[in-house]
Amino acid sequence: MRAAIFTGLTALMLGACASQHLSIRTLPPETPAADNAAAIKNAAALAAVAAAASHGTTDQTSARSVVPLTTAQAPSMYSYDPWERVNRFTYRFNARFDDGVFLPVAYGYGHLPAPLRAGVHNFFDNLTDVQTVVNYALQWHPAASARSLGRFLINSTVGIGGLFDVASKFHLRSEPTSLSTTLSRWGMHPGPYLVLPLYGPSTLRDAVGLLGDFGISYLVDVARLYRGDKTWALGVVDAVDQRSNTNFRYYSTGSPFEYETVRFLYVHRELIEDDALHPSDLPKKQDGDVPAGK
Repeated sequence: MRAAIFTGLTALMLGACASQHLSIRTLPPETPAADNAAAIKNAAALAAVAAAASHGTTDQTSARSVVPLTTAQAPSMYSYDPWERVNRFTYRFNARFDDGVFLPVAYGYGHLPAPLRAGVHNFFDNLTDVQTVVNYALQWHPAASARSLGRFLINSTVGIGGLFDVASKFHLRSEPTSLSTTLSRWGMHPGPYLVLPLYGPSTLRDAVGLLGDFGISYLVDVARLYRGDKTWALGVVDAVDQRSNTNFRYYSTGSPFEYETVRFLYVHRELIEDDALHPSDLPKKQDGDVPAGK
C-alpha cells in the first residue's frame, strides 16, 4: 500500500511538471580567474586612493568610484524560510530520489540519439508556448503574446507538432514566461522559501504559479494531451528530459552549507528579477554619482 501511495505521489508531481523547466536548479559556474582578476583590480584601485589620501592629493572622482558599500547599501544575506525544518527534510528526500531514481533514468535517456532527444525537448518547449501566450496577455504585453502565439502555430504545423523549432528560422525566438512572473508584475512578493518534493527549490509564489501554469495547459488542453493516462506518461518524459539538461547535482559542492547556499542563490536571484520587472522602484541616480568604469 505504501509503495502504491509513493508511486502515485511521484507520478502526480512529475505530471504537474509536464510543461515546466527546471533550469532554476542549476548553480552558476565558478569563475575563480575572473573573480581573482576583479579582486586584484579593486585592491589596486583602493591602494591608489589610500596612497593619494596619505599625500593629501586625493582625486574626488577616483575616490567616489571605489567608496565601499555601507551596511544599508549591502544586499541582505537573510532568506525568509519559516518552514526550514520541513524544507530540509524535503531537500534530503529529493537528493536521495535524485541519486537513486532520477539521475540513473536521465543518464540512460542521455544515451538516446541526439536528434530524438532534441525532438522531445522541442516538443515540450512548444507546449510551454501556450502558457507563455496567456501570461504575456495577463502582463499586458500583447506584442510578446502575439509572437509566442506565432511560434506555437508555426512549430505545431510546419514543425510537425513542435518536434522542430522552425519558428526560430523566422526570428521568432523562444521567450518563455510564467504565472509566477505575472504575479510578480502584479506586485505579489515571492513569499517564504519552499522546497517542493521532486521539483526542488521554489517559493510560495512560484508554487502557486506552477499550479496555475498547469491549470492553463489543462484548460487549453492542446490535442487532448492533458486528459487521461497520457498526461502522466508525458509528465514523466518531460521531467526526465529536463533533468538530463540540468547540471545541478545534490551535495556535489563539498560544502556543509549547501542547503543555505542553494536557498540564498534561488531567493536572491528571484528578488533581483523582481527588481528588473519594476525599474521604477529602484533608487534613482543622484547628480553626484559617478558612472561605473569612469
